[in-house]
Amino acid sequence: MPSLMHFSADAPADEVAAALRREGAVILDDALSPAEVEALSAELRPYVEATDPGRDGFSGDRTTRTGALVARSPRTRPLVMDRRIHALCEAVLKPNCHRYQLHLTQLIRIMPGQGAQPIHRDRWAWGKHLSHVEPQLNTIWALTDFTEANGATQVVPGSVGWPDERQAEPGEIARAVMKKGSVLVYLGSVFHGGGANVSGQDRWGLNITYALGWLRQEENQYLSCPPQIAAGLEPELQALLGYAMGNYALGYYTPPLPPGQGPEAAPPEYALGVRRGEGASLGGAELLAAASAQVRGTKPPA
Repeated sequence: MPSLMHFSADAPADEVAAALRREGAVILDDALSPAEVEALSAELRPYVEATDPGRDGFSGDRTTRTGALVARSPRTRPLVMDRRIHALCEAVLKPNCHRYQLHLTQLIRIMPGQGAQPIHRDRWAWGKHLSHVEPQLNTIWALTDFTEANGATQVVPGSVGWPDERQAEPGEIARAVMKKGSVLVYLGSVFHGGGANVSGQDRWGLNITYALGWLRQEENQYLSCPPQIAAGLEPELQALLGYAMGNYALGYYTPPLPPGQGPEAAPPEYALGVRRGEGASLGGAELLAAASAQVRGTKPPA
């Protein structure tokens, strides 16, 4: 059986990114302290215990998925903004977008008796149209130990370049066995799936995923973290949620106000009370220069 590569949590981003591109998934060990894991678990527990299990074979009838974590769980926010993960997003996603974004947040609890999830690619959320580009980077932070018995994620190392129709043989599937506090990082192109839980204990994994800024988010962050909540967050997190232009003219809106009481085109952060002055409503000079350079096939000015 193959195995996944393990790195220290603070390993150089270029080394981890190189392994990610090649293998499709890696594990960063001891990314959280035991105290951080316990505090996160305590904060999330009321929401997790109130979440109903899935209703089909893919989502799992013995699996719960608890979302809206940026709004609900302040202790989740530092993980969403973790510098080590963002360095990997910069390496993997940024070459194909002006801005990457938060794609989803969910606490996945696999309970005893849950069977193995079908092996799949997460990028299939957009259909099978993105084989030419890597659209997302995923993390699963272990809030319990991940063991083969309790449902450690199944991953097929090296499958990022496979045709969509290729099916993994049992001997090609690794298990993301890791201690609580570690984090599995994997690409949207790698074949994977939740493992079967044949133990007597839950498996908790905090799933935080990032995607190219010009794609539709799986978890609608504007509804999961609406403006009245997002307005109190730090600007960098607001932008990651999607309260920022994805590129020039990508993401503006018209506030539905009476005549003359608001702009006809405003960037998303306008909904949070941010005012950047006239002329920046479609993205500003920086984004316009970048978009123009893309059209011309040249590099934008430094």
